[in-house]
Amino acid sequence: MTASIPQLPLRDELFLLGHNDDTGQPHIHRQALALGMAGAVLTDLFLAGRIALDDTEDTRPGGRRLWLHLDRPVGDLIADTAITSVRYANPAPTLRGWLTWFAEDLYERTRAGLHAGGILHRTSRRRLGGLARTDVYLATDTKWAVVPRARLRYLAAGREPPDNHTAALAGLVAVLGLAAHLYLDDTNTVTTQLQAIAEQHHRPVRDITAAVDAAVGDLATAAYR
Repeated sequence: MTASIPQLPLRDELFLLGHNDDTGQPHIHRQALALGMAGAVLTDLFLAGRIALDDTEDTRPGGRRLWLHLDRPVGDLIADTAITSVRYANPAPTLRGWLTWFAEDLYERTRAGLHAGGILHRTSRRRLGGLARTDVYLATDTKWAVVPRARLRYLAAGREPPDNHTAALAGLVAVLGLAAHLYLDDTNTVTTQLQAIAEQHHRPVRDITAAVDAAVGDLATAAYR
């Protein structure tokens, strides 16, 4: 199944998994999803050898600082913007601070990129008895969400060994509370399984995921004040 379509960046897969296939509505708060996507951007850059985290023993989630390991573009507009932001930051940004800053308009930028790439299409729907019109974005083909969802389901069931990309996606799906939308029976067990798989990843990827978790927690706390 996965060989029939190109593998999307982690942030794009997370965007698709974070929305209802039929309505286009997000499963979670848009800014929480954007924080997860910012973590996905960094994870892809780490796996591509572009970004590294310093070796400090700072135990606070997101306390480590970012630096460029290889200052070379990857050919993706959002990822290359992230590289540029780290290049010119002085002092080097903390992981958590960078995630919060980069996530500010990442939802809209990711959606625009998916729309421009033909993966999403925009349509209008009426609500309030037809008095109001709302634009929604839906996948042009169900395969775009089905493929990453299937990889995670196979992973949770132990049917596939975890590759770096899918293991990172598993961690982000778990901390964002999106496991319920993989359509498996026991959400708590699936979340635990995905977290266990993610815990086997490289330390920087685990740190990025933990920083996303902490930033989303801060967002939730602020919303209840």
